[in-house]
Amino acid sequence: MTGPDTGPVRVPPEVLEGLEAVRLSGLTNMLDRPAVARIAAAMGYADTTLWIHANRGLYAQGIFRGFKADPGLKEAR
Repeated sequence: MTGPDTGPVRVPPEVLEGLEAVRLSGLTNMLDRPAVARIAAAMGYADTTLWIHANRGLYAQGIFRGFKADPGLKEAR
């Protein structure tokens, strides 16, 4: 099955960078959205933190479908 809701969730590159930094740190389970946002903020990834807070549903989808950097997306919000 293919469609707009089956591929990776597209995010600005700086958001993906922060998500990957948190994931690679191993400090939390990526399903713990509040902890991911807190850790991203502590690591200096403000755009990632803002995006997570503004896009709860997309974050949840991305956990299961994956994330893909889209340079065309400039705003983290």
